[in-house]
Amino acid sequence: MSEIRFSKDHEWVRFEGDVATIGISDHAQTALGDIVFVELPEVGREVEAGEACAVVESVKAASDIYAPLAGRIVEVNAGLTDNPGLVNAEPLGDGWFFRIEPKDGAEPEALMDEAAYAAFLETL
Repeated sequence: MSEIRFSKDHEWVRFEGDVATIGISDHAQTALGDIVFVELPEVGREVEAGEACAVVESVKAASDIYAPLAGRIVEVNAGLTDNPGLVNAEPLGDGWFFRIEPKDGAEPEALMDEAAYAAFLETL
């Protein structure tokens, strides 16, 4: 498994070859509470870094999910439609939201490694 990187919006990114898998951090799913609905982006959609492209609803609130990288959505996790609780159960695994093919020059350097993300969480 490759290294996970994190955004300040609490999304995680795992690069696998030329595709990046995107989900939300354990911190984010804990803060949201029980996830009851997920709206996923359309496959083929072009997104810019920081653009809202999915929605997650919990018993507490609804929240946008942002693309941490610019690129094209190449796959969505259709399993979340029938079982949105996967986000709570396995936020860094089967609870992923979508996969993106990053644009040339997409900036993964702007993302934090696990240590930097842990330090970031302590500032909140």
